[in-house]
Amino acid sequence: MDFKEKYQNLVEAVNLELDKLTAEVDCPQRAIYQAMRYSLMAGGKRLRPVLAMAVSEMLGGNYEEVLPFGCAIEMIHTYSLIHDDLPSMDNDDYRRGRLTCHKVFGEAKAILAGDALLNLAFEVMSDEMLKSQGNIASKAKAMSIIAKASGVSGMIGGQVIDLESEGRIIPAALLGKMHACKTGALIKAPVLASAVLNNASCSELEALESYAENIGLAFQVKDDILDVEGDSSLMGKPAGSDEANQKSTYVSIYGLDESKRMLAELIDKAVKSLCIFGQNAQFLKALAEYIMIREN
Repeated sequence: MDFKEKYQNLVEAVNLELDKLTAEVDCPQRAIYQAMRYSLMAGGKRLRPVLAMAVSEMLGGNYEEVLPFGCAIEMIHTYSLIHDDLPSMDNDDYRRGRLTCHKVFGEAKAILAGDALLNLAFEVMSDEMLKSQGNIASKAKAMSIIAKASGVSGMIGGQVIDLESEGRIIPAALLGKMHACKTGALIKAPVLASAVLNNASCSELEALESYAENIGLAFQVKDDILDVEGDSSLMGKPAGSDEANQKSTYVSIYGLDESKRMLAELIDKAVKSLCIFGQNAQFLKALAEYIMIREN
């Protein structure tokens, strides 16, 4: 099976599970299910749950056992996108090629849809812990990793730095910190959570942490490059929004050519960090390369 086929198979497994977990309920609050599903089921790369599943397979586990945690991370990621798009944040009209959640359901319901997805993510993980007595400590640790990656020391903290940095040039070190939190934390979380759930050794955890940190930063550098030279029709949102919003990016600080060099270097480091896993790491290595060449 080639990379694209395997990736698509994993995405389909994620979509089926997400569809099941957010099935619309005929109740007075039905509208919130519709708003949640509008954003959650709008497509996307499903990179985070795919990472969790791929790490599990590489370590000899069954990806179905980590799927609930991967889906929880995808819910958290989607909630963050709904809130990022709000008028009080980035004020975006389009996401993944269609109107943003608040443009369809109104600002109040969009806020609640994001809140609902965040809460549902932790419902899913806690339910998974309660299913059996086995592996409870590992499941609790995995949930803790995800919680910290989503909170003030992770994604939310990065968003705060981002908001406070608008309209001014920030130091490169602060830019790196911002994206390690805002983007990198939720890419690192599924890798480490899956490793913990599969009882990875200390050396395996160290290698996977290096891999995740490098692809997390690479993902953001590539996003910044795409904002300059990407195709809006492929990205599903307008190009050039970073410059229009006066945001500091890797391209604005380092320039386009240097950003591309940095991207290639980060992917190279990510791939090399997986050498201890041998041939079992082929998919994760290909996934790193995909991050570098993606068009959206």
